[in-house]
Amino acid sequence: MNIVRPALSLFVLLTLLTGVAYPLLTTQLAQWFFHANAQGSLIVRDNQVRGSALIGQSFTRADYFWGRPSATSEAPYNGAASSGSNLAGSNPALDQAVAERVAQLKAANPQAQGAVPVDLVTASASGLDPHISPAAAQWQLPRVATARQLPAAKVAELIAAHTQRPLLPFLGEPVINVLQLNLALDALQPHSLTDAQPR
Repeated sequence: MNIVRPALSLFVLLTLLTGVAYPLLTTQLAQWFFHANAQGSLIVRDNQVRGSALIGQSFTRADYFWGRPSATSEAPYNGAASSGSNLAGSNPALDQAVAERVAQLKAANPQAQGAVPVDLVTASASGLDPHISPAAAQWQLPRVATARQLPAAKVAELIAAHTQRPLLPFLGEPVINVLQLNLALDALQPHSLTDAQPR
């Protein structure tokens, strides 16, 4: 009994410290110092949550920029089923999927010049990537400008304004958050995001 009591006391003490006090402390510190991040990096417009800056959405209308393909199960960008396609680079099914995506994008973007950027035809490892490259946005620019009847130069300004660059060039590539860019389009020329929400 003399051995069991100290072991139980230590077990209860460590449970309270590491299972209760520490999580409460770190949660409170996160709320104080990184409030927006701790709340899910939510994007709010007109007192309405439009999405998260960390999770992509499926846009399919001509008047919006489109993101990367999503391989999540049941629906694109399903946050509860994060996953990639798990197809190897040598798998013919991947080649076929990419070829089909290229054909669909070219049909939807007949004015686009050059090859389809790779991030528009390949899913990310998580299936939730909310970003595209500036090249992918520029490639879609003619379609979006035409659909919205906006000057291409104005849409190009929005792309440039929403390009996020790494702190140092060797830390990553420039990216654009698709939802934020589309919301900026709506702020410039109101459209409804209702039909562009994840299906």
